[in-house]
Formats: sequence, C-alpha cells, structure tokens
Amino acid sequence: MSTENTGISREDFVRIEKKDGVATLWLDRKGEKMNVVNPGLINMMAGVFEELENDNEVKAVVLISGKKDFIAGADINAFKAEKEGDFQPISRKGHEILARIAASKKPVVAAIHGTAYGLGVELPLACHARICSDHKSTKLALPEVKLGLLPGGGGTQRLPKLVGLQASLDMMLTGKNIFAFPAKRMGLVDDVVNKNKLHQSAVALAKRIAEGKWTRPKRKKKFVQWFLDDTGIGRNIVFSQARKTVARMTQGNYPAVPEIINCVEIGLKKGNKAGYEAEVIKFEKLMLGQVSKELINIFHVMTDKKKNPWAEVSKKTNTIALLGAGFMGAGIAEVSIFNDMDIFMKDISQDMITDARKLIWKSISTKMKRRIYSKADAQEVMGRVRGQLDYADFDKVDIVIEAVPEKMDLKKAIIKEVEGVARPDTIFATNTSALSITEMSKAAARPENVIGMHYFSPVPKMPLLEIIRTDKTADWVIGTCYEAGVRQGKTVIVVKDGPGFYANRILAPYLNEAMLMLEEGAEVADVDRAMTKAGYPVGPFKVMDEVGLDVGAHVMTGDMIDVVKEREGVKVATGLLDMFKAGYLGRKNKKGYYLYHPKTGKRLKGNPDVYQYFGGKPRTKFDPTEIQQRCLMQMLNEAVMCLEEGIIAAPVDGDVGAVFGLGFPPFTGGPFRYIDAVGAKAVVDIMEGLMGKFGPKFRPAKMLKEKAEKGERFHG
Repeated sequence: MSTENTGISREDFVRIEKKDGVATLWLDRKGEKMNVVNPGLINMMAGVFEELENDNEVKAVVLISGKKDFIAGADINAFKAEKEGDFQPISRKGHEILARIAASKKPVVAAIHGTAYGLGVELPLACHARICSDHKSTKLALPEVKLGLLPGGGGTQRLPKLVGLQASLDMMLTGKNIFAFPAKRMGLVDDVVNKNKLHQSAVALAKRIAEGKWTRPKRKKKFVQWFLDDTGIGRNIVFSQARKTVARMTQGNYPAVPEIINCVEIGLKKGNKAGYEAEVIKFEKLMLGQVSKELINIFHVMTDKKKNPWAEVSKKTNTIALLGAGFMGAGIAEVSIFNDMDIFMKDISQDMITDARKLIWKSISTKMKRRIYSKADAQEVMGRVRGQLDYADFDKVDIVIEAVPEKMDLKKAIIKEVEGVARPDTIFATNTSALSITEMSKAAARPENVIGMHYFSPVPKMPLLEIIRTDKTADWVIGTCYEAGVRQGKTVIVVKDGPGFYANRILAPYLNEAMLMLEEGAEVADVDRAMTKAGYPVGPFKVMDEVGLDVGAHVMTGDMIDVVKEREGVKVATGLLDMFKAGYLGRKNKKGYYLYHPKTGKRLKGNPDVYQYFGGKPRTKFDPTEIQQRCLMQMLNEAVMCLEEGIIAAPVDGDVGAVFGLGFPPFTGGPFRYIDAVGAKAVVDIMEGLMGKFGPKFRPAKMLKEKAEKGERFHG
C-alpha cells in the first residue's frame, strides 16, 4: 500500500522544515484531531527517510507532533486481517522502516509531548534519542495488551534492551502510563524539558549527536537489578516468575500476556532476527483470535460512548455541589477536580469535610511524588474544592449530587432544601444504588430536573457511570449529566429507573446464587476460585467484602429483592443479612467472608465462622463448571430481562454496564456478546439443564428463548 493509491498525499501527514542542517518532521495529520498510524503513514515515512538520507544538507532529523499529542497509537480500523498471512507483510514493512531509522547514520531524535501510545512509543524507540516535555499531559504507554495484542512495531525487542527486562515487562504486561519524569528515571527518554522548549532542545540534541558530542550516559544498576536484567540465570528467574504471576492473574483467558513474555525471551535468547519474526507471527495470530476481537470491540464502544447522544440540548457543567463528604463524595470530587470542574462539598460535619479533603490531597500528593503534577498544579487542583456546612452560593451550582445515607425520607427532604436555594435549572442527581428515583422525584417541585448518577466504588478507579432516568426526566438533564460523566473520565450508560437499575439488578441474582451454594455446603474460596477462573477479576464473596456487607445488605433488602423473590422457584439467601446484623462489614472492619491481617488488612483465607450463617452444613467440594454456570446463567438471564423490559435501550448498554461496572469477563465482550458467541440455543440448553436440577429459577427469559428458536443474535 502506498500513499498514492490511498488518495492521501505526504502533505496530509507531515510538514518538513529544514534549518541549520536539521530536518524537522512535523507529524500533523490533516483533518484529524490526533495523529494515528496506518499503513499509508508507514509507507510515506519510508519515502521521507529515504530522501533525507540522500540529502547532503541534512545532518540530523527531529520527529515532533504538530498536534496536542504525539501519536495516539494505531488506527485499529486500518489494520485488519481475515486469515493467516494477511497482516504479516504490513508488519514486516513496518519493522523494515523502523530498522532503517535505527540504523541511519544521521541521528533521529523524537520530541514527545502529550500522549504517545503504541506505535507512538515504538517509533521513538527506533530513534537515536528521545526527549519529552514536562507537561502533565505527557504520557507514554504500550497498551496493546488491553486490546488482546502485543506491541507489534518492535516494542518487545527494543524496549527490554533500552530500559531493562523487568521494567519492560511491567510496562508491556500492564499497558500502564509512564509519565515524563518516571520515563527519564527508567531510561525510556533521555531528557525532560519545558514544553515550550521541546523543539529547540530536540534540535540542539540532534546536532550534538551528529557532531559526536553526545552519548547516552550509562545507567547505574544495583547488583540485584543487574543480575535479573543482564545475566542468563537472572533473566530465567524473571521469565519464570512472570509466567507464574500472569497465569494466576489471567487464568489463561488472555493469550497476549504470555505471548509478550515469549517474544521478549526469544529476542534476548535467540537474537533480534528471531525476536522480530516471532513478533510478526504472534501479533497476527492474536489479531485473528476472538479475545482480541472482543477487546477491540470494547475499545470501539468506549470511544463511541464518549459521544453524547443529547449533545444538542445539554449544558456545560462548571460547578458541581456534593452533598455528603464520605468516601463516595470524596471520590466524585476527585474525578471532577482533575477534569477542571469546581466542587462545593457540603456536609453536616466539618470533620467529614476535613477527612474528605485529606483523601483527595493524598491522590494529588501521589501525582506530585511521581512528578506528574508540580506544586503549583497540585495547589490549583486542590483549590477547586470548597468545603462548607451550609447551602451558601448554591445558586451558582449546575448539578447537585447527593451521596448521603440510603434513606428515602432523608433524600426527599434534601431535594426540597436544594430547590429552595438553587436555580430553577439546577439538576438534582442522586447517587443512590438501590432506591427508586421515581419515588424520590415525587418530593420535587421540578421532577424533570431529578436524575440518578450511580457511581461505582472506588470512584477514581471504577470506569462506569450509570445514569438513571425517570419518565419525567428532561432530555437536557440527561445530556448535561452525560457530558459531565464523560468529562470525569467515565464510560456512561443511560438506563430506565427500576428496581436495582441495571448493574445492581443483574448482580443481585449472581450474588444470591453464590450464597445459596454456601447454604448447600460449598466453600467460599472454591466459589470465588471458580468464578475467577471463568474470567471475573474477583469472585462474588471477595466483591461483597470489598464493597462492604452493609452495602450488600442494603441491596439484598431493597426493591430488587422484592421483585426477585416473587418469581417461581427463587429463594433469597439470608446469610448476608445475618452476617451484617452480627457486625460483619467485610474489609472495612476486617471481618467478612475472608479473614484479614489485623494490622496490614491483607486478605488471608476464607473465614470458617461465616458458615454458621449459611446452614452450618459440613463443607463439600462442588464441580467448578457447575459453580460457573449457576452464577453466570443467573446474570445472563437477568440481563436479557432488563432488555425485555426496556431498562437498557440496547444490548451494547448491557455489555458496557456489566464489563465496566461489575467486571464481567472483558474478553467475552459482555453478557450479550457472550450469548452471541456461544449461541442463544446453547445458553438456553444450559439453563434448561440447570432448571431440571435446581428448579424454575433457571427458566430462560422469553426474549432469550425467542432468539434461540429463530437462531438470531442480539448484536447484528
């Protein structure tokens, strides 16, 4: 493929400026917000570098972006393969071009500002030096593992040799962001400068290299680091431990993870040629696999969800008021101030406000320690939080989010108080996880302004925001809250008000089935282990301990359970409520389904004392497959019922809510994509088999039966 046959000219990708013997390549894709790599760009770069190599006036080259980010990665839609062998020529062409850059006698310096992901890191890795800005937006990552792939532009080969084996595996296996100063410490970049001096500094560095006046300082390593990174015995230890760790964490569900390790090992043990060839073969194999297809689909859905369907009627949110300065309130404040929103944090207790501010400052301090934030940045961000005991200046607030205790009378009273001090167009959002928003809105003079914004705990880490609309909620209110959620960095779904909304509704029968197995004699650890093996990040009992048994008890006594227990054959486990009454709160008080270290709080093992609340039967071993099927089928069936009833508008919302809110195995794509992949008929057959053994609670939902009978999919 060439830029000619794609109808795209060189000028569409890059501007070239030549001055004092240095050619600056300004990467600036016309008509696009970001620079992304596609086959056209790869071919264009080959031609550009060939010309520069033959240009006697050019002594050195600087690569820099003309946009706010360097390179955001690859254009996933442009890199596709239908069968084995389709993508290998493109990979080899990319390797050839990067090898040419690396071998060039004219030094090439990459000047990085903003986001550099994927090939946005692998291209600089092939350069002779890398320099980046000190701006907080500058971050480098190889996130291919999150798409079920491995770094395919030489990353598995060049990165270990630059930063060392351990640091490279950590970067590639997690896909995490590396900010400017940590990047310099690990050797990923050679210097960090002010963003306004980035180009100037890169040009100066390129000249020094061309004149033979600069060599990369040798990084000092402690003995243990040297032993593990640079000796055969040490590397074998690293590879062995890495494989054990990822096997435990991924349970074999993510093939890209071990393949990254394999590629690195091949390159270090058999040489560059073998390493690059392994990267080509394994990248294509992963690309053709189902796991990568599902994870890439999730990426596309996340991208689509950033587009607000109600954008035309939504209003910009500048100021949010939070009622309740507890853990949830502090978390909502944190994700808001990090994204340029001002926060009024009201509570009836000054101590609560003080504790919330300390919690927020702890997160900011972490960014300061990592030199992501300067002291001035930190003070500016913290200055966006204002604590108060009254409703002063609530007439300046765009959205009020209440995060007070789950009591309907209290929330209704607060609505009336807020309407008395806020503007008529101020939105009242409740963070309730279970109470009816329709009922709550009856206390409002303006029920069209009332909506649910259900955040998941811990807010800074959990990516989902579930917006709940009532029949009276105005479109501009939905759109404004959607826009605010996207700005907070959340993936947003909008659902209809109903018992449990969507996420908690499909979670409740899943947890209930797990607890019923305890009543039948199963062990806590066995159930959790089986569900982790199935792909859930943690098992149901670890979830309950982490969230808090008080929260779980509230959900298990709410409207959702009232609906569920009316169904034929359904029994509601009462052990959780009994545990809560007996003082069990989970990790919060180191007393839950698991035992915890009294000082460190580290989870130890299953707590045998809990079985007294679940029948006290002798424990027995359950078939792991049956555990998985019983829990999973309950969740799948409930998800389909939510679609039937209009709680969710489309299957994609159900997939997003389950994956990002509940940890439904991401490699499956979500409940509805899981059903499509397995086949509705196969799922119905499993449910009917369980129904024959455990009763009508496993009766397939009507819509699921119809899909099975017609051979239809939920996704087109």
